[in-house]
Amino acid sequence: MKRTNTAKWVESAGRWQINVQQNGVRKTFTSAKPGRTGQREANAKADAWLEQGIKSQRVKVKDAWAEFYERVKKTTSRSNYEPMDGRWRIWIKPRIGEKKLQSLTTQNVQDILDDAHAKGRSRKTIKNIMGDLNNFFRFCRRAGYSTFFPEDLRIPEGARLKERQILQPKDFAILMNSSKTTYRNKEVDDPLIHYYRLAVLTGMRPGELLGLEWDDIKEATVHIQRAINCRDEITRGKNDNAIRSVTLSEMAYLELQAQKKENPKEKRVFGEFSERYILKRWHIYAAYNHITPCTLYELRHTFVSIAANLPEGQMKRLVGHSKSMDTYGVYAHNFGNRGKEDASKLNEIFSELK
Repeated sequence: MKRTNTAKWVESAGRWQINVQQNGVRKTFTSAKPGRTGQREANAKADAWLEQGIKSQRVKVKDAWAEFYERVKKTTSRSNYEPMDGRWRIWIKPRIGEKKLQSLTTQNVQDILDDAHAKGRSRKTIKNIMGDLNNFFRFCRRAGYSTFFPEDLRIPEGARLKERQILQPKDFAILMNSSKTTYRNKEVDDPLIHYYRLAVLTGMRPGELLGLEWDDIKEATVHIQRAINCRDEITRGKNDNAIRSVTLSEMAYLELQAQKKENPKEKRVFGEFSERYILKRWHIYAAYNHITPCTLYELRHTFVSIAANLPEGQMKRLVGHSKSMDTYGVYAHNFGNRGKEDASKLNEIFSELK
């Protein structure tokens, strides 16, 4: 769009001023510089805004997304941006990638979520797609590419939560009493048995257990401050709440001590094993002992299910859903007594199942 007027001097304000309008939006640009220099400056500001509007009308979703994605890659971890790229390629790009930003409607965006539901994707997956889209359009507004704000986006009512498989009471009893597995067709003691047991007894995430170091443990209190993801990258955990201190139940503490005897020289409690390898060994152990098949993360769900009678506040502290403190000393001081209470109640629950 070309400007058809020019800046005029407003004596009462002591400045050059020009009013322009585009797509129903009216803007005023000014300059306090005297003479024609000020007039040219005010006109240049107006021209730049009008030109930006023309540019934004031409930008396609796929081109703005490429810029958005590069920004996400710079500011987040691979475990965040790679799944997002997958959702873009499968769900978003085929439906709106070739569309111009200025032509989008809320229904175009809602159709993406509805299609994912129709294909049987879980509520969590659809929620992640919606989060990607909302973040993308926020970026576009900040970049000046679009003023589009999709209103009233909703997750389809019938979207299901992904069913989780957890260990049953008989499975828990087997886990706590059998360390046998197979390796190269021979029955052996599983060197990762304490990992499996601690996953159920503490509710720690798989990566948190892998990132645990002996220096993080003071008697029966564990300070969780790092995780190792499925790509073997060291991170500070899933979120800010992941950094926490917990007091172990007696059963969990005994498992940790048993691991210490088997692995006294390593810096990390479970050495240099990868999550991929542990998952493979866990499946072999579970099959050999006729335990309900589940993932390593579902061992955490097992913990939450077993300890479901704990007050909500205690559960959040244990699994990292509560507000974390910055230092180990402050956290332990504030929650030391509560931690012992949590551990005592957990020990009663686990002892009954064993």
